[in-house]
Formats: sequence, structure tokens, C-alpha cells
Amino acid sequence: MINHSIKLLAATLALLVVFGTGYAQKSREVSFNKQTITKLFISEGVAVGDVNRDGQKDIMAGAYWFKAPTWQRYEIAKGDTFTVNGGYSDSFLNFSMDVNQDGWIDLIRIDTPGAAAVWYENPKNKHSYWKPRVIQQFLGNESPYFGDIDGDNRPDIVGNDPETKQVVWLRAPTKKGAIEWEHYVISNDKTLGTHKYTHGLGVADMNNDGRLDILIKSGWWEAPANRTQSDWVFHPANWGEDCAQMYALDVNNDGLKDIITTSAHSYGVWWHQQGKDQTGKATWTQHEITKAFSQTHGLALTDINGDGQPDLVTGKRYFAHNGRDPGEFEPALLVWFEFKPGANPAWIPHQIDDNSGVGLHVVVEDMNNDGLPDVVSGNKKGVHLFLQQKNK
Repeated sequence: MINHSIKLLAATLALLVVFGTGYAQKSREVSFNKQTITKLFISEGVAVGDVNRDGQKDIMAGAYWFKAPTWQRYEIAKGDTFTVNGGYSDSFLNFSMDVNQDGWIDLIRIDTPGAAAVWYENPKNKHSYWKPRVIQQFLGNESPYFGDIDGDNRPDIVGNDPETKQVVWLRAPTKKGAIEWEHYVISNDKTLGTHKYTHGLGVADMNNDGRLDILIKSGWWEAPANRTQSDWVFHPANWGEDCAQMYALDVNNDGLKDIITTSAHSYGVWWHQQGKDQTGKATWTQHEITKAFSQTHGLALTDINGDGQPDLVTGKRYFAHNGRDPGEFEPALLVWFEFKPGANPAWIPHQIDDNSGVGLHVVVEDMNNDGLPDVVSGNKKGVHLFLQQKNK
């Protein structure tokens, strides 16, 4: 069978060679060394952090953590593996933080959409299961956001409560030793982003008031001065089909924030150009970045090559719907797109790997303290680490 994905990527690269990018600025050559942490399907989320406080960043995925640099496996909870064809894990997204501020990194594990979000307390190098505590019994949206909503320098969680049909944010404990998360309602409108399988979520300051607003594919909620206030004002927009993580970026340098989205279960990565009509109301024009591979269910926006511009990292969520999505049987690509902004912006594809992909998200972080961003992913292909090499 013709390799659709690689042929499309090769064609894109060939066009860039023939026509050039139109940019003279040089960027660092980038290559990655692949390390397979496990080939088992244990999680579609992954997190990193210094679990045992030895100065090295470890990897956490589902019920396990892997000790750097040999990646020996330890259990966080009773371990399990899952069926690749026909099954799902009970670990869709993983995040790490010191929840109770005791100096030890804990794990936040979000189950299947609509199930529980739980944090596991680090046992401080004791050989025991980590103590689980429920953050929220029911948490929906397939791309819950993890970051600081209220400006207290502590990451929070945004998602929905499919039982009450509310969009919510969950504030991390602020006092040392505290273990309970606070629950606040963003929207009581049952028609907007409240289904447990809602696709697409992002956070950005859309109106330049210094506060982070909440994005879904059909628009954005404007954050009030008091973020604990409910029923944030909603601004409708059209940002395309079911997507994953969403980002705001002035792609074409016109002073307006544009929106970047992907296709969670079909082909496509896009940027949506913001304009203004005669009344000053925002308009949106969709521009294709790529349709070279499908199921881009995880997306990161970060500077990969050190040129000061944010790049995209994404790939295929392998067998996301157990063979029922377009392109399911094509290679599980992992790709970064080098961003060149301007009136005619360019997104230059660079293949990292063709046998891993992304899960429900992808982590980009300097894993070995060499100053270069690395990539970590977990999905039905297993858990993989891609260490960026020091090329000239």
C-alpha cells in the first residue's frame, strides 16, 4: 500500500527545496535520538518530573514511573496494560506538580473522558503505592487544560463536568499541606462544550486584558477580573472541526491573535486568521498547515530550534478509534513544524519519527538539562523519549 503520509511529507519538503521558504534567517539543525521507554500500551498521557529527587527528570505514565537514566519501571498504582485494537486505557492525560507543596513531585492522572481526575501523592522514595485523592469525580473534554488560570503561579485544571453540564476550572491547593482542589464554574450553558467527549480546549488572553480566557472550537469565554465568578461572557467563533489543544498566536504579524487547531480524528492542521469586519467584529479565515497525516490528537506550541519562534509539535494518535478513523493504518508519525512568521507565514515540516506518534497530548521539555527541548509521548505504541542532539 502506498505510504500516504510519508509521500505527502516528502512532497512538501520537495516544494520547499524548489521554491525556498523566502527567509534568510538560519536556525539550528535539529535531530533526535529515540529511546523506547516501553512498548506496552499503558497510557495515552505522559508527565515528567524528578520523582525521587536525584536531580534527573523521570517519566510518569498511567500507573508507572520510569527512573532516569536507565528507565527502570516502578508502580505508582496497581499496574495494568491495555488492548491496542479494541481497547482504551484508564489514563488519557497525565500532569505533574507538587500538589501539597511538600517538596515532592506528584502525579495528576485523568481517566477516560467523563471519569475521574485523581492526584497521586508521592511517597517520598518509599516502596509503596502512591496515595490517590480525587480532584473531581467526573471530568470531561478530551484535552483538559493544565496551567495557571488565576495568576497565583500554581497550575490549575480546566475541563467540564458532564454530570452537571457545566464548564469548570479547578484551583490547585494554595496552602502548604492542603490536599483539596476548589471547584469554580465558567459556564452554565449546557449547549457549550459540556459533553464528556468535547474535543478542543485552549487558554489565551484574547482581548489583551492580562487575563487568560478559555477557548473551545465554537468560541471563547472572557475571563472576569474575579476568576471565581461564574457565567463568563461567551464570544462565538468558528474554529473548525473537532480538535485537540488550541493555541493563540499572531501568525502573520498583523497585531491580531490567530488560532491554531488540529483534527483529532481526521486529516488536518490549521491556523485561523483573525480579521475585522466594518463594525470591528472578529472574522476568521481558515488556512491549512498540513493534511499529511491524520489523528493529530495532541499538539504542543514551543520553540524547538532556538530561533525565538514557537514551533508546532504533533503527530498521529495511533489507533485512536481502533481502526475506524481515516488513516488509522498509516505510519504513526511524530513531526515538528518550524514556524516562520510574516505576511506569508511558513510551517516547515520535520519528521522526528514514523513509529510512535502522540497520545492525548505531547510533552516538550528539556529532559537531560542540556538546554535543548526534548519530546516525550505515550500512546498505543508505548512510551517514547526523543532526546534532541547537539548539532551545529
